[in-house]
Amino acid sequence: MVLHPVPQDPRPRGNLTPIEGNVHIGFDIKRVYYIYDVPTGSVRAAHAHRKLHQLYVALAGSFELHLDDGYRQETLFLNRPDVGLHVRSGVWRLINNFSGAALCVVLASEPYDEADYIRSYEEFRRYVAGNAASPAGPQ
Repeated sequence: MVLHPVPQDPRPRGNLTPIEGNVHIGFDIKRVYYIYDVPTGSVRAAHAHRKLHQLYVALAGSFELHLDDGYRQETLFLNRPDVGLHVRSGVWRLINNFSGAALCVVLASEPYDEADYIRSYEEFRRYVAGNAASPAGPQ
């Protein structure tokens, strides 16, 4: 769970932000998706991943990411297109409080794989406890 500045190339005709996998972020990009037109009061995500890493960026508007690695909980507010949030595997994430016209882009280290998802918070707690014996914990 690391706030990660992404490159910004300010130009007179508008800023440009390139993001290359394994260059600007610590993983290869294998999937890109975006979340938009989120109704007021809606919650997105509410899951963890076994191996997937993601970089969340607020391209427009703002939203909150609530993160839980099983030991520490943190809430981060994203509202800038030049700062991303790298969320590693083994972290429960919940996204809410989307502003009007918010646009969240997500860069993912793996293609979609339903088997990688942990969709129950109780299962997530068991997953964290089971990986506690590993020196590095969940990756």
